[in-house]
Amino acid sequence: MMLSNLSFPSLISTVGTLLFRNSVRHASKKSGTSTANVGGRVRPKHRGIRYNDGREVQAGTMLVLQKELRFHPGLHVGFGRNGTLFALEQGKVVVSCEKLDPNWNHTWIQRFYNHRKGQTIYKKFFNIIPTPQHNRFKLVESI
Repeated sequence: MMLSNLSFPSLISTVGTLLFRNSVRHASKKSGTSTANVGGRVRPKHRGIRYNDGREVQAGTMLVLQKELRFHPGLHVGFGRNGTLFALEQGKVVVSCEKLDPNWNHTWIQRFYNHRKGQTIYKKFFNIIPTPQHNRFKLVESI
């Protein structure tokens, strides 16, 4: 069959039949359930108190993990950038409830207590009582 001898309408029908004669139907994915609101399981952060009142801790031990300012650092306790309280000395943990005297220049104080200016605020403070050092010393002159 010569395609040059055919008129234009018959040429279109002939080409169309040649194209569709060898068409193959491929497998396609069936529609399933919607996944619009299905999210991944968020792993818990396990924030809170790690070492409570009366526990012995080493220097650098994380005492409290917190997202909001629930607990404050006391004696020999440091305050991390993310709100973590950690021990600066080796010793015993003591938790006390004290009147808060905030440093209004600190960003965490501004964020959580800015609306409470002029009020008396009582909060829990974490303190470390250092273990006493031995008192058996020798004089330098006697050595």
